[in-house]
Amino acid sequence: MPRLPGRVRDPLLFSKCYATSLGGTGHPTTSRRLLLFSTTTPSKLPPFSPRGTFKTPPPSGNNNKTASTKPFIATVLFSLAAASVGAVVYFRPGIGRDNIRAKMSNKLVPANPDDVMVIRDVTPNVVTFSVPFLRFGKIPIGGRGTLVRLSNNSLAVFSPVALTPSARARVSSLGSGQVSYIVATDIEHHIFVSEWARAFPDAKIIGPEGLPEKRAKVTNDDRIGHEPFSVVFTKENKRNLKIDEAFDADFEYEYVDAHPNKELVFYYKPDKVLIEADLMFNLPAIEQYSKVPEAEKPHGSLLGRVFQAMNSTEGEAKGIKRFLWYAMSRGDRAGFNESVRRIDGWDFETIVPCHGETIVGNGKEVFKKVFEWHLEGHN
Repeated sequence: MPRLPGRVRDPLLFSKCYATSLGGTGHPTTSRRLLLFSTTTPSKLPPFSPRGTFKTPPPSGNNNKTASTKPFIATVLFSLAAASVGAVVYFRPGIGRDNIRAKMSNKLVPANPDDVMVIRDVTPNVVTFSVPFLRFGKIPIGGRGTLVRLSNNSLAVFSPVALTPSARARVSSLGSGQVSYIVATDIEHHIFVSEWARAFPDAKIIGPEGLPEKRAKVTNDDRIGHEPFSVVFTKENKRNLKIDEAFDADFEYEYVDAHPNKELVFYYKPDKVLIEADLMFNLPAIEQYSKVPEAEKPHGSLLGRVFQAMNSTEGEAKGIKRFLWYAMSRGDRAGFNESVRRIDGWDFETIVPCHGETIVGNGKEVFKKVFEWHLEGHN
């Protein structure tokens, strides 16, 4: 059994859901199980129903079916949470962590990134680079980097994606054409930091605690270098850390250390744009797959459909509310709520997430809806 990363304290978060399509009767056509990795032997839960409960009757004498299924529902939420934040990286025993990290890095790059990248001017000062991305080769969540022109004409890139010829040309045409800040917005969105750092060696590299150490351990992936970080956010310094005068004049920022991925969220004040990575998804990833040939677009698996439903902001957004409350903020809800409230205090109108659709104009309204329980409380 492979060892678990130290940052994940609950081994039940490490799971892999094997799902198959349903037959005409509504029953699984093959065995469908949720494997829970522990420090001992993986155990099996009963088959999972598409309705969100396990097909096992409650214990004798217990007629409260809703109450009896809550622990199982929570486990599913935590399992999907692990998948969303990149925790599930061990698919079979005997594979070392570094080897998988290298393979995952290769899979993050489309075979033809320049052909499928969508470059969009969200505002005259904010440009996005959207690309297709399948989480674990199954769930289409897309990826997005964001380039911002500061008031002093310098440039900052957030969650950088591949620096393709088209992306490089767009950088050259905006502001000074020189990137002064390269921001890894959490401990997962850093694969292309080195590529941008080589192109712009004078840029400051910014990221959350744990990321420099994580990158330093990778020795077999050419994409991940060991460049020094100029600014590292920690739980202890987050309230008094400053980047520099030019950057701070245009941005507010919050380090959400309570999030499993150690999220950095930025508010670009001149254009009222919120830039974030995994704090909030907005699936489906339509723009990010818009240039992919129809025949090559992924067809939704059961797990993909469930995950998309849990990360959609449409309607009442109950799925994503539950996902954030019961899974993503579970470890430190008080700290998570504090960060959400600080972000809610900013006057943004547009949200640029890494995964899913950009929300233009009504970003604050959507944010308040999605994080309602964190802002107003929930029983």
